Parts: sequence; structure tokens; C-alpha cells
Amino acid sequence: MCCALAALLGVLVHVQVTDQTVGQARDLALSRLADATAAYEAGDTLLPGAGVDPEGLPERLRKLAAAGKRGTMVADHRGQPTMWAAGPADGGRTLAVAVDYGQQARTIEGLDSAILWSSGLAIGATLLVGAFAVTRVTRRLHATALVARRITAGDLDARVDDPRTKDASRPQDEVAAVAAALDSMAASLQGKLLAEQRFTADVAHELRTPLTGLHAAAELLPPGRPTELVRDRVAALRTLTEDLLEISRLDTGRERGELDTEDLGALAERVVRASGTDTEVRLARDARVETDRRRLERVLGNLVSNAHRHGRAPVVLTVDGPRVTVRDHGDGFPEYLVAHGPQRFRTEGGAKGHGLGLTIAVGQAEVLGARLAFANAAGGGAVATLVLPEEAV
Repeated sequence: MCCALAALLGVLVHVQVTDQTVGQARDLALSRLADATAAYEAGDTLLPGAGVDPEGLPERLRKLAAAGKRGTMVADHRGQPTMWAAGPADGGRTLAVAVDYGQQARTIEGLDSAILWSSGLAIGATLLVGAFAVTRVTRRLHATALVARRITAGDLDARVDDPRTKDASRPQDEVAAVAAALDSMAASLQGKLLAEQRFTADVAHELRTPLTGLHAAAELLPPGRPTELVRDRVAALRTLTEDLLEISRLDTGRERGELDTEDLGALAERVVRASGTDTEVRLARDARVETDRRRLERVLGNLVSNAHRHGRAPVVLTVDGPRVTVRDHGDGFPEYLVAHGPQRFRTEGGAKGHGLGLTIAVGQAEVLGARLAFANAAGGGAVATLVLPEEAV
């Protein structure tokens, strides 16, 4: 806006001064034309600069005078800018007066040069000041955006810590308000998540003791169908408790893998055998990876179990270098899961289970430094893809 205003003011000044200068020169030329006309009609000698059909008279003025009208025009005459004034004379001739316009032209040229220099300096200074001010603001906004992305990625300890928000005596601008709101939101979100994690861990720990006694009591029941049902529910409850404990440990972010070199193809076959399911193992390209065997078996086991529980046969586990895919031929993953990842305790479509298997798989994959993605195959069925770190291959 400042640059546009400077340019607009320059144009207005140029137009105003030019109109005034041209107007004064035109009035002088018309005045001399009137004097020359009076002298011509009286038969007196014409003043210098006046003449009938003079050389160099612009053709447009000649035609205008031939039509019986008066007019003025600026044109070059003998290399000098000249203001011409012309009018009709007897015999279809033209009486014209030439007034030197050089001084006025130099004045306008000097004014234009001054306007250009002053406008350039004003625009340059405005750009420098604006760039400095905008850079400070954009730098703070960029830092705020980086912190927001870190929070989105799961780093709830990230804060903007804008110094303006800590000193009440300093002026507070909109960027500081956004930074303060983001820090407050992150602190609130972190507090709620920590409270949820503590609650999950406390509930799981408190359930272990009575479940141990309940399991022991179930083992003492006499054989029969009711006893089998009780033992089955107790086992399911123990599994849920162990899953909750595992999730609470993963939520702390303190889990570390015990790395060792493993043959990925052989490990996948062991996982399938241990699952007791009819899963086909395809070895496109074997790889030796440095990973935590127990955690990787947990991830693959959960993926295979989920494929059989919520999908349909055939289930295929494919090893292609550091990439492992598990595909079933069921209805595919729900849209929310593909878009946002698994959510604990959430199942859809009448599926049975407590919805923690894929959540644990994602958490263990993060501990391994691997990437676990979920998608639906074009031909139908769910596809879970685990990609181990390339440097571990």
C-alpha cells in the first residue's frame, strides 16, 4: 500500500504540474496569436515567431485552421520543443505563432526525474522496513507452526515459549496470543493424556491381583461346560489386562528394543506357526534385519490374528526385503482406521474383540523404528504393511 501510494502521488504531481505548465504555455501562445491576428488584419509587420503558413507547422494544426478554428499543439521545431498556436487567415491560409517550449519541457523532465528518485527511495525504504518487520513476524509464526507440527507428531513436551507471553510489560501482539494459546492447549492436552495413561496403568495393575486369584479359583472348579466358560472368560480378561499394561508401557515412551540380527523370512514363518492359523507365507525377497525379535513377533502376530478375526481367508503374509505385508480377503479396514490409524477399544461392523491388537502393533512398531500403515486392496481385503528401517537391513 505504501509503494502504491508513493507511485500514485508521483503520477498525480506529474499530471498536475504538466497540465499547469502546458496550460500557461498555451495561454501565452494564444495571446501572441491574437496579437499577430490583429497586426495581420491591420496590415502591420508581424512580430518575430509569427507568420503565415510557416515552415514546420504541424499538419493537424494546418487542417484545423483551414476549417476556421484555432488550436495549439506542442511539437519539435528545428530540434527544439515548440508550442504552436494557429488560426485561419484570408485566402485559406494559416496564421501561426511559435513559442519556445524548451524551458517548460526541461522543467517537467526535471520534475519527473525528482519524482522517480524520491519514489524509488521511498519505495526502497518502505520495502526494507516492511521486510524487516514481516520477517520478524513470519519467523515467529514459522516457529509456532513447527511446534504445532511437533505436537501433532506426538511430542507433547514441545512449547513455543514466546518471550512476549512471559513478560506482561512487553506489548502483546496477535502472534504472541497464538503462541500462548498453543502452549496452553498443548499443556492441557498433555495433562489429559497423562491422566488417561495413569488411569489405564492403575486399572490394569489393580486388576492383576484379583484376576490371579480368580484364575486359581477357576482351576479348582470341577470339569464341565460351565467351568470351561468361566475359564475362557477369565483368560480373556487376563489377556485384556496384559494388553492394557503393555499399552501403558508404550504410552510412556520409555520402551527400548533389544536389537539382534534376525532372518525376516524365518521369523515370519515362526510367527505363523505359533498363531496356529492357516496363513500362507510368501517369501519374495528375504532380508536380515537388526531388530527386537520379541517385539517384531508381537507385531506380526497381532496383524495375522487381526486378519483372521476380522477378515476372511485366504490370509497371505508376504516378505519382500524389509517390507512385510499381511493381507486378508474380507471387507477391508474401516475408513476411520485407514485415515487416522487404530483407536483403542473401537470396533465396527459387529466385530468381536476389545480393539487393542492393532494399537499395540503400532506402538511396538514405533519402538522398533518401523512404519506400520493400513490400507484396503483394490480387489478387496485389508492390507497392513510393516516397513523396517532401511539402515537395519
